[in-house]
Formats: sequence, C-alpha cells, structure tokens
Amino acid sequence: MKIRTITLAAVMVAMPLVAGGCSHQSPAPVSRAAHPVPLARQGIPAVGPGPSGTYSVAPQPAPGGCHYGRTDSGQPLPDPGCTPGAVNPKVTPDTLRSTICASGYTRSIRPPAAITDREKQADALSYGYTGNLHDAEYDHLISLELGGDPNDPRNLWVEPPSPGHPAGSGPSNPKDTVENQLHSLVCSGAVGLTAAQNAIAGDWTTALAEVGHPDGK
Repeated sequence: MKIRTITLAAVMVAMPLVAGGCSHQSPAPVSRAAHPVPLARQGIPAVGPGPSGTYSVAPQPAPGGCHYGRTDSGQPLPDPGCTPGAVNPKVTPDTLRSTICASGYTRSIRPPAAITDREKQADALSYGYTGNLHDAEYDHLISLELGGDPNDPRNLWVEPPSPGHPAGSGPSNPKDTVENQLHSLVCSGAVGLTAAQNAIAGDWTTALAEVGHPDGK
C-alpha cells in the first residue's frame, strides 16, 4: 500500500526571503480564488498561468504546512494538498508539435535559476526539508516536457533524494526517467497528453503502469 500524508494547508502565503544578506519582499499572497482547494482534493491538476517573459519569485506554502509521502520502497511523493500539479495552458493536444514535442521548447520557458533558487529555499521550509539542498531537486511535478506549468507553486516541490542516494553527490532522480519515457509516448501518439499529466501528478512511481506502458515503451 502506498501511503501519502495529506495536509489541508493548500493556501499559499508570501514569505520574506533572504539572499546574499539582503532581505527580499515576496509577491502578494496567492488567493483562494486563484488556487481553489477542491482541485487538490479531487486530484486534478490545475491550469497555471503559463510561460512568462519575466518571471518573479512565486510565494510558497506556509513553513511546515506541507508533508512528504513515501511509497513502500521509500520513494518520495509530494503533498497533494500543496503540490497537486498545474499545467501549462499553452500545451494542448493540438499544440504538441509546436510546444513540448519541438526541440528546445522546454528550455525556452524554464524560469531562471535566480528565481527558482530562492523558491527552492522557501519551499524547503514549506516541506520541512532539512537535508542538503544540493542533493534535492526543485522539481516540476508535471514536468515541462509533459506540459507542466513553469513557475506555478502548485507544480513545484523540493524533491528529496531517493533511498540509497550518496550524500553530497547532487540530484540523481529516477522520476526524470519516467518523465522522459512519458514524453516519448505522448509525442509518438501512444499516450494522450492529459492521461500522462494525470498519471505523473497522481504518483510518479506508478505513472507508466497507469497509462498502460509499465516498461516505458
């Protein structure tokens, strides 16, 4: 049985961040209207704002408001109340060839490290992550190559390293392989976009089996 710890702390709040010794004022809190709670409860990914020419540091859930789940094998899962997933509205079944299936697309919409590094520090507080941030990935739950939103906080979480990962060696994430395989299946037409997005948002460790391709082919 896979166990998830579910929290009701789905309301995003702004937090002051500190970088390079200078305090930074985060953007205004995310409202309930923008991030309705029922989406997380239903397990349905939200629709995010999409790519932006100018990204800003997104507010994160309250410190300690999110809790990791774990599979039976110890693989980390996000809190579905805090990180239900959010999709990029520019990516639809009709735009696949000009978006995620086009070479270089995800690189063109990825937020800069100057933004995501600060979000990662704040989200680590949200999840109570106390390990080495060098070993954790600030992960898009629905990856950019599957049409995930680039900077919606509902689609990003500090993903701890997998069991047995050598400390200090940096991120080495088996979820990435699942994402790559799903991307190939979507772009080949073997799996529908929405099915892949829902599967990876629900449980990345069973996503390939969920779409009927447990071997990734």
